[in-house]
Amino acid sequence: MADETKHPDLTSPDAVRAALAGAGYLADEELGVAAYLALELGEPLLVEGEPGVGKTALAKALAKLTDARLIRLQCHEGIDVHSALYDWDYPRQLLAVRAAETGASTRDLFRDEFLLRRPLLEAIESEGPVVLLIDEIDRADDEFEAFLLELLSDFQVTIPELGTVRAERRPVVVLTSNRTRELHDALKRRCLYHWIGHPSRKREAEIVRAHLPGVGDDIAARVCEAVARLRAEELYKAPGVGETIAWARALSVLDEPALEPTLGVALKVREDIERVVDSGVLEGV
Repeated sequence: MADETKHPDLTSPDAVRAALAGAGYLADEELGVAAYLALELGEPLLVEGEPGVGKTALAKALAKLTDARLIRLQCHEGIDVHSALYDWDYPRQLLAVRAAETGASTRDLFRDEFLLRRPLLEAIESEGPVVLLIDEIDRADDEFEAFLLELLSDFQVTIPELGTVRAERRPVVVLTSNRTRELHDALKRRCLYHWIGHPSRKREAEIVRAHLPGVGDDIAARVCEAVARLRAEELYKAPGVGETIAWARALSVLDEPALEPTLGVALKVREDIERVVDSGVLEGV
């Protein structure tokens, strides 16, 4: 099944890294291996890390380089089967009942035509290549995590009214977690695992230049140095790679690209901005 979703050029970890770079995503050697194994073995890939390090962007890049449709399930507290897998079109079912009462033929109310497909079912039923992104799984509860075990083990789900639906074409699955809570071992055992940390200053500058080819090396270097200093501080919310790119973009359009007046691009908490300004941590950058 894995070969069905694998692009013919992705024949090694180095080839996957090169393809990711072509899709605008710079992966280190370890992540290149993890992504290659996910494509080659057809196993789900769980990526953990701080917010903003590129976990979601990885799934988007994998979809791009495999010419696959990206289907995203955004997890949240209280997410259940009806919002993740399927639901029934109750208004249409009610109309069918009323039609039957007026003499129209009675139809089974639990048929495919009344089924509302949510992301998980869409991914399983897709005839074309799919990258299924299960984003921020750590925000879901234990019950939903347990529900995913059948999907990740056998790539099949059970709809009580219709029976078992099996994937004809196995999707590439990427799960992300900000590690706000520990995931259960049963889920982890069904996945390949990779931790994405904040990149080095050199790597982050390369990422900035890849996303913003027109930004000068001096601005990229300044921003990456500033971000590295911010991450070393005790902040409520340290800037991610996305904020680094946004900060470099903002500075590139200013006649006087000063760091402190533009802190609101990188930091989103008032107390963090005040702490950085008062400490003078960005002096000399």
